[in-house]
Amino acid sequence: MEGTTSEVFRIVTLSSGISRGSNLLAINDYFREKANNFSIEYAVFTSVKAPAIDKCRVSQIPYIVFSARNMELFEKSMLEIIQDKQIHLVVLCGFLKRLSSSFIDSIEIPILNIHPALLPRFGGLGMYGMAVHEAVFASQETHSGATVHLVDDHYDHGRIIAKEEISISGCKSANEIADKVLTVEHMLYPRAIVSYLQATKSVC
Repeated sequence: MEGTTSEVFRIVTLSSGISRGSNLLAINDYFREKANNFSIEYAVFTSVKAPAIDKCRVSQIPYIVFSARNMELFEKSMLEIIQDKQIHLVVLCGFLKRLSSSFIDSIEIPILNIHPALLPRFGGLGMYGMAVHEAVFASQETHSGATVHLVDDHYDHGRIIAKEEISISGCKSANEIADKVLTVEHMLYPRAIVSYLQATKSVC
């Protein structure tokens, strides 16, 4: 079992108001089953209408809602949680807003994101979700996958800490690619989070 040290690693996830919560639940399930000194302190959503909120209730994941219409206020609320709860890591799970450079610098802890493609040209502002899979499908790429990376000023081009590649040569639509990649994300993201925090702690 991973996570055998006594220290508890506390994580906050950020998700949009349309989040279905699949990566969030995959991370939570992995923590409970294989890394029990890792916990989701809060799942933060930008709308009370997020479909994933009901899943959080069922899975007993603590959650909170902050409107992101005013990003300055949103980031201020996030900073208060990070400081008050002594959060070790922020994890983006379908968060569709862009965090400011000043926020990224001020929280003094890493932010991780998972991107549903291997190649940087399928990333960046405005290229997320199905738009990525549609672009990959249109490009006739033979492989896709997922990359877990640190969020920085370049956002979806920060330093990659984990990745997994899959063949998509048999996929006949962007939806088929999306289904295959989502399975990869559910396996890759929680393992990358645990490995990254354990490695970071070991060199401190």
